[in-house]
Amino acid sequence: MNKKLFIQIRNEWRTNLWLLIELFLVSIVMWFIIDYLYVQYSVYNEPRGFDATHCYLIEMEYLTSKSADFNPADTLTTDDVAEIMDRLRHRPEVEAVSLSQNSYPYNGSNSGCVIQCDSLNSINAHSYIVRRMVTPDFLKVFRYQGTQGETSEQLAKMLTENTFLASDNIFTNRYGVKMTDLVGKSFFLEGDTTKSFKLSAALKTVRYIDYQSAYNSASIVRLLPHSQYRVGAELCVRVKADKDVDFMSHLKADSEKQFRIGNVFISNIRSFHDIRRNFQQYQTNQLRNYLAGMGFLMLNIFLGLLGTFWFRTQQRRAEIALHMALGSTTSSVFGRLLAEALLLLSFATILAIIVDYNLARAELNAWYNGTTLSVGRFIITVLMSWGVIALMILLGIWFPARKAMAVQPAEALHEE
Repeated sequence: MNKKLFIQIRNEWRTNLWLLIELFLVSIVMWFIIDYLYVQYSVYNEPRGFDATHCYLIEMEYLTSKSADFNPADTLTTDDVAEIMDRLRHRPEVEAVSLSQNSYPYNGSNSGCVIQCDSLNSINAHSYIVRRMVTPDFLKVFRYQGTQGETSEQLAKMLTENTFLASDNIFTNRYGVKMTDLVGKSFFLEGDTTKSFKLSAALKTVRYIDYQSAYNSASIVRLLPHSQYRVGAELCVRVKADKDVDFMSHLKADSEKQFRIGNVFISNIRSFHDIRRNFQQYQTNQLRNYLAGMGFLMLNIFLGLLGTFWFRTQQRRAEIALHMALGSTTSSVFGRLLAEALLLLSFATILAIIVDYNLARAELNAWYNGTTLSVGRFIITVLMSWGVIALMILLGIWFPARKAMAVQPAEALHEE
């Protein structure tokens, strides 16, 4: 049968040539679409390195002299903020409380730093490293984890004035060195070589947003000094999962009585569910627009292939009837039609791979993990594009072939 199939394809070379060209162009376009979707899906589903569920951001303000409740005798001190934090810890539904500066997830306000290993002068990070200044419980609030299995509670104990924590990938992209291998070594931070800090533990990479790969997210965590306990700092809390019911409304109701310290008061409470949605709204809308455009393009490709193979199968009703008259089964006839189409698709895909490879080499497709071309990704996306087109061809052949095989052979031949 295979020999006959090749002979038939060769005998109908004019028709098959045009079909081969169509499948060749469709394969290139489909690979580009599949590759983009593959990258977006892979990035979005990477581990985030933190957990912001059941977490809330509490904003504090300081009464001005224009307020009727302002007490000029109460001057703002760091102890006022510390007292609010302590009272929050004693609420039965609260699991952990932290104070930080430019540190919480989905936050557009950042601090950067440079980092250099004291004992390895040739290793230093010039790219942008996010610096997070936090109290130790910040690691518990967002459940950071260490690369060697350290829990957030253990990491919190490791964070002291002269130590820091760092994501494992700070030096990986440039030197191929993991921070896990440098734990215990001293580093210079902020370009200051007069004071060194010990790396207590390496962190599983904390991503900046859901649409940015861990490859491009590098950060360090340092202790926030008590002198930085300010009203404008980020007060974050984690609520126990089984008690996270109307937390914001309950806290607002109690804020005036229980959380008014001098002239400091709680002005607003926001859930990280809302913070995450609002911060990523632009990227979400942009991705939705891309997906809509690609979905429309794929629909047109599907309709084009469906029409092509539907018409092609319909034109071969007499051939199908002849096979049926000679004793072929419906499955064998359908298998022959499908095998012919998939064989042409495979030829077209082989030719398209050359173009796909050069597009990736030219960096015209999406970036992922610092490259547009990797062996695993290329093989997966080529096979996926072949599979999607094959499914479209299957549908284009199945319906008209089924209809043709339902007609009596004599009737089909008579019509021909």
